[in-house]
Amino acid sequence: MKDIRNIAIIAHVDHGKTTLVDALLKQSETKLSKNSSDSLIMDSNELEQERGITIFSKNASILWHDPSVGSGQTTKINIIDTPGHADFGGEVERVLTMADGCLLLIDAKEGPMPQTRFVLKKALEKKHKIIVVVNKIDRPDARIEYVLDKTLDLFIELGADEDIADFPIVYASAKNGKAGFSKDLSEMEDISAVFEAILKYVPKPTGNIEEPLQMLVSTITSDLHKGRIAIGRIFNGKINVGQDVTHINRNGENKKYRLTSLMTFLGLDRVDTQEAEVGDIVAISGIPDINIGETIADVENPKALPLLNIEEPTIKMTFMVNNSPFAGKEGEFKTSRQIQERLMKELETDMALKIIELPTGGWEVSGRGELHLAILIERLRREGYEFQVARPQVIEKETNEGILTPYEELFIEVPEGYNGIVMQKLGNRRGELKDMKLENGIAYMEFIITTRGLFGYRSEFVTDTRGLGILNSSFDHYGKNNGYEHEREQGSLVANEDGKTTLYGLTNVQDRGALFIGPAISVYKGQVVGQNARNEDIRVNPCKIKQQTNMRSKGEGVSVHFNAPRVMELEDALEYISDDELVEVTPKNIRIRKKILDEAEEKRRRSQGIK
Repeated sequence: MKDIRNIAIIAHVDHGKTTLVDALLKQSETKLSKNSSDSLIMDSNELEQERGITIFSKNASILWHDPSVGSGQTTKINIIDTPGHADFGGEVERVLTMADGCLLLIDAKEGPMPQTRFVLKKALEKKHKIIVVVNKIDRPDARIEYVLDKTLDLFIELGADEDIADFPIVYASAKNGKAGFSKDLSEMEDISAVFEAILKYVPKPTGNIEEPLQMLVSTITSDLHKGRIAIGRIFNGKINVGQDVTHINRNGENKKYRLTSLMTFLGLDRVDTQEAEVGDIVAISGIPDINIGETIADVENPKALPLLNIEEPTIKMTFMVNNSPFAGKEGEFKTSRQIQERLMKELETDMALKIIELPTGGWEVSGRGELHLAILIERLRREGYEFQVARPQVIEKETNEGILTPYEELFIEVPEGYNGIVMQKLGNRRGELKDMKLENGIAYMEFIITTRGLFGYRSEFVTDTRGLGILNSSFDHYGKNNGYEHEREQGSLVANEDGKTTLYGLTNVQDRGALFIGPAISVYKGQVVGQNARNEDIRVNPCKIKQQTNMRSKGEGVSVHFNAPRVMELEDALEYISDDELVEVTPKNIRIRKKILDEAEEKRRRSQGIK
């Protein structure tokens, strides 16, 4: 049996995850492909790089020869990246089933952050051994003792037992490729201390090579030549290319297939192999209908592994075919069939997603949070899809205790001067302050708030804290509704005719509120062009042209100032819209519009009580 270690890496944004894995790869015996130097494992997706978060879990493999052992033993270390945001908990829960231990990477100044809290909690529930890596110890403002105290507090708070809370510590400067068991950077020669800690503290995979084959599928990808590829860990036995296996699906049904390819990971790449055994992480193809959480088993003695349980969705949105006046002009895929096929394909790889086809047309898409669904919409948009979505709605549960609504745990860090406005705004939304600490001019606050109460707050938070605040949330529990109903305080400025916006028309409108668009933009009747300063909607004409006369006065129009419009990105638009509005999503534009474009028709429906 090979010497294998399977380890997940947990880190907050910008704490040095990519740099550390890069340093480990360079020092190991792993042969990297020629194009690996600039395309690293972590956050390689375009959306991940833009947002600075991990969305999709990824695998890498490092071959490490321990110099102290002699010439014989080389250890294969499988590294699994973990998404940090609670909205991608579906990814987190399944990738942790592949690991036996975790590297918790922490910045030497910032300490453990809320984004790592969710993944760490899940890892502790699985009783994984945690190795704490304090990175960036070369920073002039590093405060190592403080950071370690905060980390211990977090472990105890998350219910770690005595053995796990007594975590091993490695000090590192990943940028310089150095690590050690003492804080002194001058004593460090290379990164091998991280490898030593992994070999010492992370247990070897359990399982028996003599037992019948059992493999749990954790991730699904696709390949143009190989078709559907299932990635997972072998828990018992061994597997060969061309072998007959039994696929046990979620309903417990058994089907026999022959594997057409078998791959393991080497560096950042998948490489073909003839055989793999217990403990290793492999990618197989040849099973067309395999899904996440299902088992690949022995033909003679098929035994299913426990299915992966994923937390229920908390947010739902209605997706529809675009029917605006600009429909079909900007997207490559816009028909009902094309959108449905793409959504169903997403179900294959995202376990936390649920989709129901509505009898009235459209689809009800449910996910773990606003960010989860916003990322899905953004990915579809970039792939050339055109559609429209309604306002996010909370998914409530009917139980014996009555109807329960989801609550979120909210972690906030702001400079001390801004804590008043944050507490006031969240108090208005019936948020309950659980804890508050002031340290070095920074206020740390924890709130419990309904998911509904959090709608639309993130953009307000950025404005209120001048962009200096950090806000993270994760699902906490289902509880009785506290009566808060989120209603927008201001109405919308709605275009009353089709045309192109003019500077003259917009400067006349801007006194009414905040504009979302600039001049020379095509708009249609019923499109939302701004936010009214008052609480009702108002129809305006942003396309108005100045009447020409044969009179000219000196300096006319010079004193008119046009305010820069507030650009509405996808998440801003989803937070902004009310129940009678939609977000039109195309590869080129994000537009907000009224469900009923014509004002007279909208008033008639409202008077008849039609939604």
